[in-house]
Amino acid sequence: MFIVQCWIEHPVRRLDQTFTYLSDTQIETGCRITVDFAGRSVTAFTESCRYTDLNVEELEKKSGMKLKKITSIVDSESLITDELHELALWMRDQTLSTAISCFQAMLPAKVKPLSGRKNIVKERWVRLSSKEASLTPKQLEAFQYVRERGEVRYSELRKLFPSQAKALIDKGMLEEYEAERRNLLTDTEGSETKRTLTPAQQKAMDEIVQSSDDVFLLRGVTGSGKTEIYLQLAEDALRKGKQVLILVPEISLTPQMISRVSKRFGASLAVYHSGLNDQEKYEQYRLVKTGEASIVVGTRSAVFMPFQNLGLIVMDEEHDSSYKQDSQPAYHCRDIAIWRGGHHSCKVILGSATPALESYARGLKNVYHLVEINERVNGTLPEVTIVSMRENMRKGGSFILSEELKEKIRNRLENHEQCILLLNRRGYSSQLRCRSCQSVIMCPHCDLAMSWHRDIRRLKCHTCGTEMPVPRICPVCGSAEGFTSMGFGTQRLEEEVRQAFGNDVRILRMDADTTGRKNSHASILASFGRHEADILLGTQMIAKGLDYPDVTLVGVINGDEGLSRTDFRSCEMTFDLLMQAGGRSGRADKKGDIVFQVFDPTHYAVVSAAKQDYVTFFKNEMLFRRAGQYPPYTYMISLTFSGMDADKTMEKALQVKNSLHGDFRVIGVISLLKISDLNRCRILLKGKNLDIMRDAVRACLDEAKADTKGMKIDINPIMLD
Repeated sequence: MFIVQCWIEHPVRRLDQTFTYLSDTQIETGCRITVDFAGRSVTAFTESCRYTDLNVEELEKKSGMKLKKITSIVDSESLITDELHELALWMRDQTLSTAISCFQAMLPAKVKPLSGRKNIVKERWVRLSSKEASLTPKQLEAFQYVRERGEVRYSELRKLFPSQAKALIDKGMLEEYEAERRNLLTDTEGSETKRTLTPAQQKAMDEIVQSSDDVFLLRGVTGSGKTEIYLQLAEDALRKGKQVLILVPEISLTPQMISRVSKRFGASLAVYHSGLNDQEKYEQYRLVKTGEASIVVGTRSAVFMPFQNLGLIVMDEEHDSSYKQDSQPAYHCRDIAIWRGGHHSCKVILGSATPALESYARGLKNVYHLVEINERVNGTLPEVTIVSMRENMRKGGSFILSEELKEKIRNRLENHEQCILLLNRRGYSSQLRCRSCQSVIMCPHCDLAMSWHRDIRRLKCHTCGTEMPVPRICPVCGSAEGFTSMGFGTQRLEEEVRQAFGNDVRILRMDADTTGRKNSHASILASFGRHEADILLGTQMIAKGLDYPDVTLVGVINGDEGLSRTDFRSCEMTFDLLMQAGGRSGRADKKGDIVFQVFDPTHYAVVSAAKQDYVTFFKNEMLFRRAGQYPPYTYMISLTFSGMDADKTMEKALQVKNSLHGDFRVIGVISLLKISDLNRCRILLKGKNLDIMRDAVRACLDEAKADTKGMKIDINPIMLD
């Protein structure tokens, strides 16, 4: 008899503990099982399994409770490594989440410990049997094909030997069996040679290689060649037989990094991002777990891949907010990467032209080893023009494209060079306003304005996804006078460009509306790279990491719009967007130009970005952070409550607030915008000691009277809008 301790799939936080069951067979830690819990069948995740020579009656007497046997064993072997098991329990403590939610965050959907899981796709395979029979020459050829390979997909054999495959099975020479579908590795011949480093790159490389430190913050201006340093460090790790993880913040950056890695090494490469379906994610996960993949390129969740022998972790664009998980457990990918680097005793490289203020502050305090590159590979920074749109509109100019930007676009089109236009807002226009009462059409489920999409003649809520036609009468005043548009999005920008330069201009638009299909990111970027378009326009997904030698102009439309947000990071995010977007221009031999269209041309975020001057921006922004006691001067914990009933939600938040005690400030309860019919409010903890704050929240949660359903905990939140 075996005693099994397991985590139950259950959303109630007070049940975040292991439960005891019995099993007739040994089960590995990290396997899914099904158990009867409170009269219903649920999925559980094994924590431990130990043998006992006591019978059931003796065990029940000893434990003082009735013990049930598990219903079934789902997995024959553990889904995670010992390291990931340890990491999940560390995450549970750091993020104040449930253990089961941490295990679920780590695993691909096909093998998550969830009751509604989907089956793993199986395939037919064939292998040699022990039987003998006389064969025709063609059958013998097919037989030899299988013998040389040991095992072959039946579909592959049928394709090569259509009639012989079935004949060999019928004669008993081959036996069929089912196996999990396997993904083929990306295994191309390396066609890109190692590039000679500039003196600045070589200095940075030597500093990283020769140091015994574990975590490095590589701050290099845009176009300084950080990726080449990543690849040469990866080459060193691969030569030692180690595995390499390269993280990128968004799926739009994955195709270019995959291309660079595969061309350089021709190595076995696994890819992991949100564009893969559930089966593909599972297959990539297996490639890493079995050790077949030596390099992984992926977005945030790739940090949980089951590596056995990591030799290097690279986190490119480390400042990006996409690295923070929004739902529980609300982890930051940076923290996980550093933990795993420590476990494997490998170097972690955090790279960015605009590091997060917290990261740069740690670099200055030697918590991270700071390495800086202040010059581009080609030696020249692009020329920046700041256009005041207030002044442009005062002179009767367009509120979308200034004359300066139009002239520069026209010049690029004549010279057969390429442009990137960035507008961080999709759709045709941002809002529709009633001509009579001036009310904006709001989402019926959120306290947010809906966006007008002219191409489909519908309104969309970009938060909850609700769509609807434009109402015939105003829902506020009942007027039938119609609506007028406010603001503009990427669809309207595309229309404006076509009006200015004619329908012959070749435009690719990249936003959430054009990248919904599988592989659409890679397809659009590949098309632009082949010079099949003159202009690439889109949202922030085109602002970072892209490297095209023929792009000599970048225009940022409404570049300082983010400054109007109330979030304490609004200046930092505006600066990042401007500097990163501008960095796409003039990366090769041709001179580059950047145009920032803004309404406040004197703001320090705009001026610093125009000069590619991160250090000056950092100093200015840190003055604001210090005055407001925001990170990195303090730590924060956000407790957000949501529910259908506004009064009950507020009451629950007040109950929790009254249970919080310690050396920290408690701000709130603050009412937030309604999202998806859920009323929301928030408590914010702000203090110098994060452990004290965590302990206070944990103590509050442990109180039986604290109802935490609908409560989200976010340690060091990225945004507070």
